[in-house]
Amino acid sequence: MYYTNVSQQTPRVIVVTGTGKVMAKAGYAQLQVEVSTQGKNVQNAQQENAIIMNRVIQSILALHISKEHIQTASYNIAPHYDFENGKQVFNGYEVTNAISVNVTDTNQIGTVIDTAVKNGANRISSIHFNIENTDAYYQQALSLALHNAQMKAKTIADTMHLPIQPQPIEIIEEHETGPVLYRSMATVDSTISTPIEQGQITINATVRVKFQY
Repeated sequence: MYYTNVSQQTPRVIVVTGTGKVMAKAGYAQLQVEVSTQGKNVQNAQQENAIIMNRVIQSILALHISKEHIQTASYNIAPHYDFENGKQVFNGYEVTNAISVNVTDTNQIGTVIDTAVKNGANRISSIHFNIENTDAYYQQALSLALHNAQMKAKTIADTMHLPIQPQPIEIIEEHETGPVLYRSMATVDSTISTPIEQGQITINATVRVKFQY
């Protein structure tokens, strides 16, 4: 925040920054499940990858996850090299197929991961938690930010004995980058379902408000 006192010919203003924060529980999660295979030729690596990925998808569908919630995220074919005696030696091809899975029941995330890995997936590259109706939470955070700015301006005016006008002359909404997610992931013995702690999603709002006095 800053305070300025200029000549009587120009408006005297107090400019404050108000912030608001709302915590929300994740409504669904998005997982990226990958199958990576290698082979001396592309066809063999592709065929093995397709068999494993089909098995992974069918196992996820068996958990009552809708087919519409599973889609291909990426598909990549690249030469694979090893290093022998300090030299790069060609050793076939690597095929990587990644699918995105939306899990609407967040309590099922660990089961989905375990099932995919059991059926051949060899990488879970990301877990993103999201919320439905983000705008409603943001509006709450925005309201809190405006109240916060008003309180800051009042504190400054009361402390400095300034006759501040109650209505702001300018409000600027500062755009945030998006919800911030706090989560943790733990690994335990493979005989126990993978625990996923979804944590909380934080929705922030920031405004810059100008008051005249």
